[in-house]
Amino acid sequence: MTPFAPALLTDQYELTMVSAALKDGTANRRSVFEVFARRLPTGRRYGVVAGQGRLMELIRDFRFTAEDIAFLRGSGIVDETAAAWLADYRFTGDIDGYAEGELFFPGSPIMTVSGGFAECVVLETLILSVLNHDCAIAAGAARMVTAARGRPIIEMGSRRTHEEAAVAAARAAYLAGFASTSNLAAGGRYGIPTTGTSAHAFTLLHDDEPAAFASQVAALGKNTTLLVDTYDIAQGIRNAIAVAGPDLRAVRIDSGDLSVLAQHSRELLDSLGATETKIIVSGDMDEYSIATLAAEPVDMYGAGTAVVTGSGAPTAGLVYKLVEVEGRAVVKRSENKATVGGRKTAIRRHKPTGTATEEIIVSQGVPDHVANDRLLQRSFVVGGEILTTPTLTESRNHLRQCLISIPWEGLKLSAGDPAIPVTVVPTS
Repeated sequence: MTPFAPALLTDQYELTMVSAALKDGTANRRSVFEVFARRLPTGRRYGVVAGQGRLMELIRDFRFTAEDIAFLRGSGIVDETAAAWLADYRFTGDIDGYAEGELFFPGSPIMTVSGGFAECVVLETLILSVLNHDCAIAAGAARMVTAARGRPIIEMGSRRTHEEAAVAAARAAYLAGFASTSNLAAGGRYGIPTTGTSAHAFTLLHDDEPAAFASQVAALGKNTTLLVDTYDIAQGIRNAIAVAGPDLRAVRIDSGDLSVLAQHSRELLDSLGATETKIIVSGDMDEYSIATLAAEPVDMYGAGTAVVTGSGAPTAGLVYKLVEVEGRAVVKRSENKATVGGRKTAIRRHKPTGTATEEIIVSQGVPDHVANDRLLQRSFVVGGEILTTPTLTESRNHLRQCLISIPWEGLKLSAGDPAIPVTVVPTS
């Protein structure tokens, strides 16, 4: 289910090109566009491909309504010929690319869109807006999952971003390995497990903390999480166990020196007989703060702002470039923005043990295959028809296997070279 698919997400410059191409007869020239990143965000050693599941649905429903066309005509953005073309628009080309959950590196051709020039170029903004957002969220979230070392993370960032971006971010974070989300729309739309507890406002609503805890337990049972840092954390924990008993599911700490507080809270819970009560910490968590708590008695993390902002890299830096026209490679030669022409094919080379060693990209050809090579591209759309795509769970599992395959240095949070080298073989 998609909430909307407005064709007016298109940028005006795309319609300028469509109008001109229709007029000069080049609109239907067979063209190939590629999505790739020239570089990874500073400090990153890999990118994560995410968003295709959302994108394919949006492309399927990408239509210019009568209201859209009336606006475009009334504003003088398109002429009558272009308006008629937009009214009949249906994407009839092909889309190939890396699987959702795949890793990518500088130059990786993560999506290839081929068809008539006009029908492909009009999708540029939609494709880039979805992939740049979801890939950025998934990459940051994957680093948090690595830092958590198997401890679950809850996605809690809905209040820190646009309402629809919040749903997309929850999906991308779950793809990256988060255990659940507090966003109910993401749960309903994508089947992501949801979880949540009360906020400080609920405690402040009541005459005292025990009354607030008693109300929550009466409504939800002992399999709930009580927020214990509204006033004094130690007393909050005592109140929580006094009200719920030692079999309370969890307490949450949302402020303070979490390293020290986690230790003291564990000791206090154990002394009260609540040895199985979990400790959840939240409050501006990112991969670095999660990593600093690796040795502490924390059972689960809640992360919000850093998730929905890509943990400092809110865009994946992806671009959408024309690389081939009528079978002829074309290139952009601008300084610092030059491209490699021709449609690319990519493989990832592995040791017999499964460790990835190199990504090889060939223009207008196919890389020579050896044992343990894996072809990275697959078909998403053929002749305008969307093929069956992997489920979110399958993509989540794919990413897990990809992260296992890269050398351990590639998982470091410190800045460094990409996890594996990329070799691009240009067209001859």
